[in-house]
Amino acid sequence: MAVFSNYYLETIIDHMLRGAAFTPPATVYVALFSADTGLQTNAPTAELTGGGYTRMTLALDAASDGETQNTGLIEFPVATGDWLTATHAAMVDHLTNSTWGTNVNVLMWKTLTVAKTALTGDMLKINVGDFAITIT
Repeated sequence: MAVFSNYYLETIIDHMLRGAAFTPPATVYVALFSADTGLQTNAPTAELTGGGYTRMTLALDAASDGETQNTGLIEFPVATGDWLTATHAAMVDHLTNSTWGTNVNVLMWKTLTVAKTALTGDMLKINVGDFAITIT
């Protein structure tokens, strides 16, 4: 199950209950992290870097019964160098910006079921339906 970041929770509440303007991102992306440090507070410190790593586009099903999930296979680029072990994934609102809380935000995040290290030549994948978001 994905967890809403404080940033996204506050944005949704202010929009829904206080009439604050909010334009949802046209595209959301999956970012990988080697720890959950700062994900909840929109100030992560452990996003993977280097070796060909980049955030990937996330396409989601229409919500049904409070749940949605990725509609397609998410394939990260082939690692051109060893990556740190990916233990967490987050939905973020920009492909390349890196100033957290200013020009990129964590929307939701989750602990990966299986931590994975990409070594040179490896490709990390998230199978269809494995990035699920449930609101209860």
